[in-house]
Amino acid sequence: MTLTNPINTNHSVFTEEHQALRAAIRAFVDREVVPHVAEWEEHTFPDSIVRRMGELGFLGLSVPEEYGGQGGDYFCNLVLAEELARGGSGGFLMGLSVHTDMVMPPILQFGTEEQKRRWVRPGVAGETIYSLGITEPDAGSDVAAIKTRAVRRDGGWLINGSKTFITNGHRSDMILLVTKTDPAAGHHGFTLFLVPMDAPGVTRARRLRKLGMHASDTALLSFDDVWVDDSAVLGTVNEGFEHIMWELQAERLIGAAGCLAYGQYAFDKTLDYARTRQTFGRPLGQHQAIRHKFADMATRLEAARALIYQTARGYARGDYPVREISMCKLLATQTAWDVADQCVQIHGGAGYMEEYDVSRVLRDIRLYRIGAGTDEIMLDVIGKTLRL
Repeated sequence: MTLTNPINTNHSVFTEEHQALRAAIRAFVDREVVPHVAEWEEHTFPDSIVRRMGELGFLGLSVPEEYGGQGGDYFCNLVLAEELARGGSGGFLMGLSVHTDMVMPPILQFGTEEQKRRWVRPGVAGETIYSLGITEPDAGSDVAAIKTRAVRRDGGWLINGSKTFITNGHRSDMILLVTKTDPAAGHHGFTLFLVPMDAPGVTRARRLRKLGMHASDTALLSFDDVWVDDSAVLGTVNEGFEHIMWELQAERLIGAAGCLAYGQYAFDKTLDYARTRQTFGRPLGQHQAIRHKFADMATRLEAARALIYQTARGYARGDYPVREISMCKLLATQTAWDVADQCVQIHGGAGYMEEYDVSRVLRDIRLYRIGAGTDEIMLDVIGKTLRL
């Protein structure tokens, strides 16, 4: 069903080419994603849909053509995140975002020519799928507490440790792994590795059950004497903390855009419901209390979207707006959560039933206020910029 969207999406950051791309992605999503959302909630999305997106050129929109991409700009990535969100599967959006916006960009930014050709080309083609290994059982927001170690051994590196809550962990062909290589050096003692998931010693220990995001697989992983050579090092040895902080900014901004669009999806679904559901002799949406709820949600969605687009404009031209990105992440995820909650409320008892999409959105969207930096971490980052 085509949803009525009363909120402006023709923002000045998007060109006619971006809008044409949006139309192409939307047609793909309507045709090849929407019919399968319920099935994916039970079994997770299939690898074949990733390969299909590779065939259509959707996995490397901002990747240089020399590595198989489309050579577009950062706003192409925003379009992709927004349109995938409108498909209604938060788990699929999350799994794809890890692959396209969290793993491949650092390889392009810090990788060698060999690494780019080995990993980016097949990633863009959808022939391989990637995951990101930061969180551990005892290290989440506190990245500095990571215990996974990589030590020099036999002309390469021996890795031991574990990672948890890893999206795509059961399907990925390679993991971008954050390790500690010099425990005495603080933030200057981390190194990133590109570790093939079929390397001896890598164990996909357990498939984790979650509140939401059921369409994506989430794993507990262990690394026992996993040996890799120097070609697996991404960027500079002992500078991995700075590398991963760079990655997190892009992740937070694209996550904010996708999360807000997912909240918009719930809004659109609920608006259609309120126009047709009859209560006390008239459509639900014609009751003042409900009409005011929609007005408030529409205003907050538009405000958050404007902040995201304005911040993305700066990021795309090479700025590094950490404070504004943190504000985007905080505002968008809280707004989307509040919208999803109100949408369930407007649906009443029906909103609590699984056959109504808003219940899935509410479950899925809660993760965004935790992953890639919690609300509290974002508030702290913003607060420190105020010299507090």
